[in-house]
Amino acid sequence: MAKPASFSCTACGAVHSKWSGRCEACGEWNTIIEDAPLSTGPKGKSLGAKRGQAIVLSDLATEETPPPRTRSGMDELDRVLGGGLVPGSATLVGGDPGIGKSTLLLQAAARFAQAGLPVIYVSGEEASAQVRMRAQRLGLGEAKVKLATATALRDILTTLEAEKPGLVIIDSIQTMWADNVDSAPGSVAQVRAAAHELTTFAKRKGASVILVGHVTKEGQIAGPRVVEHMVDTVLYFEGERGHQFRILRSVKNRFGPADEIGVFEMTGRGLAEVPNPSALFLSGRGDPAPGSVVFAGIEGTRPVLVEMQALVAPTPHAQPRRAVVGWDSARLAMILAVLEARCGIPFAGLDVYLNVAGGIKISEPAADLAVAAALLSAREDTALPAQAVLFGEISLSGALRPVSQTENRLKEAKKLGFSSAIIPTGGKPGGTGGLTLTRMGDLTGFVGEIFGAG
Repeated sequence: MAKPASFSCTACGAVHSKWSGRCEACGEWNTIIEDAPLSTGPKGKSLGAKRGQAIVLSDLATEETPPPRTRSGMDELDRVLGGGLVPGSATLVGGDPGIGKSTLLLQAAARFAQAGLPVIYVSGEEASAQVRMRAQRLGLGEAKVKLATATALRDILTTLEAEKPGLVIIDSIQTMWADNVDSAPGSVAQVRAAAHELTTFAKRKGASVILVGHVTKEGQIAGPRVVEHMVDTVLYFEGERGHQFRILRSVKNRFGPADEIGVFEMTGRGLAEVPNPSALFLSGRGDPAPGSVVFAGIEGTRPVLVEMQALVAPTPHAQPRRAVVGWDSARLAMILAVLEARCGIPFAGLDVYLNVAGGIKISEPAADLAVAAALLSAREDTALPAQAVLFGEISLSGALRPVSQTENRLKEAKKLGFSSAIIPTGGKPGGTGGLTLTRMGDLTGFVGEIFGAG
């Protein structure tokens, strides 16, 4: 009896019993394909009818030599990569249009070439003259980088086989076209096939491959999610158009810590590294003002201090506005609900605006206390002490919960001239960083002591 056919979604991997135009799991269209069986041979024999070779097994105690790395000399980029570029690795870099992905990678290509790595830069979006003009503008006209403009994947792979580069940059994966796939460039099938071939080339030849990927309006890399599983490292280049800061964030890294960030500043000569991002994010902060609070956060292994800004104003509309930039809007709704339910402080009839200064995005729950303090400061029109930092997680009961790496947060605050900190009670004992600490057990006590209400 023939085994029934199975189908899977190339975007999310969900398995279906029959083909349909739309995947019910992720909602994508035209991503369901039939799975090719592995169980039949030339004469219809099952896979188990032929013995394969035994696999060599090892235990967890086996010592492996750490992979060699090539450092670019751009400390912020090397930090995000986990210490440098690993031979045979595949890296995917995504970001909004015009955010500076091509600029970053052209600068990185020049630095790696200077470090002695043979580099080939393949552009499928711009002509050679455009790339050369950008290089001249960045002062990289003499860099030993080989340039090509092509989209035919077969021609690119043939060239790479002959040139034997140490680093290949493909800008971008959505422009690559494989002639053995019957679909247009940029389609799910084309992106998947191109990523597979280039990743396989990297593993087979020991060359590092960096792929540039476009992002959707939701901020995810366009194309099938399987591409992110294929590669070793996934980086997102973030930033607001109105700010000069750019954040390179690692969301996956098989050779280093994930969620690490590198901070750059966009200048007329390209992207400049920011070795001390906390000082830069707080550089525009003036005298104490209502709604302004400094949060001591952790991004990857790096402590970062940022300013949380809130504005609370009466609304002329029946439905108050809740606008958030740089933080989770659902988390803001939760903080407002806890303030009303546990502390008796309503925000009904008030517009609430929250902004993380500098264009950085904060995702850790440790920012809860700083957000609550900024909201209360704006609502009561009372400024908090300028030399105080805050951090802590707020539970639905109103309790303040300790967070990780308290000591590193306090040391960073002390280094930047802060003298006091408001943190949750409890947590692992550690150094205070030389700051005066005020410990709070719950949000009600915090409101009563800091704002004289509760």
